[in-house]
Amino acid sequence: MIELENIILDDEGIKKVLIIGLGQLGLPVARYVREKGFDTYGYDISIVAMERAQKIAGIKEVTDFSEIDAFIICVSTHKPDDMSTPQIEGLLSVVQDISMKAKNGALVSIESTIPRGISKKVYEMLNHRLHVAHVPHRFYSLEEKDHGVNQVRVVGGMCDCCLKAATQFYSGRVDMDASSTTIITNSSTSNTDTINYSINDDAYNNKMNLGIPLHCVSNIEIAGITKIAENAHRYLQIAFAEDLYLYCQANDIDFAELRVALNTKWNVDILEPRDGIGGHCLPKDTKMFLQSSQSSGKSKVLTAALKVDRDYRRYRKIRGTAIEQTAPEQLINPDLRGEVLQSEIRHAI
Repeated sequence: MIELENIILDDEGIKKVLIIGLGQLGLPVARYVREKGFDTYGYDISIVAMERAQKIAGIKEVTDFSEIDAFIICVSTHKPDDMSTPQIEGLLSVVQDISMKAKNGALVSIESTIPRGISKKVYEMLNHRLHVAHVPHRFYSLEEKDHGVNQVRVVGGMCDCCLKAATQFYSGRVDMDASSTTIITNSSTSNTDTINYSINDDAYNNKMNLGIPLHCVSNIEIAGITKIAENAHRYLQIAFAEDLYLYCQANDIDFAELRVALNTKWNVDILEPRDGIGGHCLPKDTKMFLQSSQSSGKSKVLTAALKVDRDYRRYRKIRGTAIEQTAPEQLINPDLRGEVLQSEIRHAI
């Protein structure tokens, strides 16, 4: 086994960066990395995605993994034919390629969303000879300016040296340890007004970095769980709005007026339910959170939220065709046979 402790980065630091997966997440990452002055390469199984990255972002196609200093994995972790269902085989296939071709001491940063235990598996697949860090993305394509690549990110490393390599690359910091939870940045353009700067500027070196603010955690699994827990929490928020909407429909209450009234309270923010919880992040990551628990008792509130969304979608679908012929309470939950669906009970299970 290679001892990584003294193989953090060479004197020149990271120069060549490969972004693997050039889709909705990977392409903006590749563009950002290139804008920061790195020699930026890309790889995607889709020829169209690779050509698009070359055309609109000037990303070069990789020819030799052994020359790469840092790998950023941005591949999708959902089934190709079902965006709401987790699947990590594609990511593990990428890691297998890296394990056979990458040089010792390179950094492997996982920005894809992954369940518990996968970071450790990746480290083992790489035979402990590459630095492995998890820096889950928080990218939101509809608000890229405010919630793009450069925002506060959580980072964890498999070992102290992995964390050091990742923090040096992402923020310029090289003397972090695994017990630190300080948010750090050396980017003057980051929106970090609320951050308590307890780190002296002298702690930064002159090597190129991404200028991304970081929150370091002591365990790489915590970094991974933050991502799926964040999205599971968002799923709950939307599911409650859906449940409240169904409650209003069953009880002849104006949901829109009720929502506005509720949101006048300082700590209440009821969301708009719309057409159900869609996309690939929230449904997939919520299922990933449930599936990754080692406990036999899965989260009851999340399980109930999944059912709420199914009921809401069914209601909206029927409402669009035969809403006038069917009573709202019958559409909400056929198992109740006309009984009013009670939001309070469902969310207390």
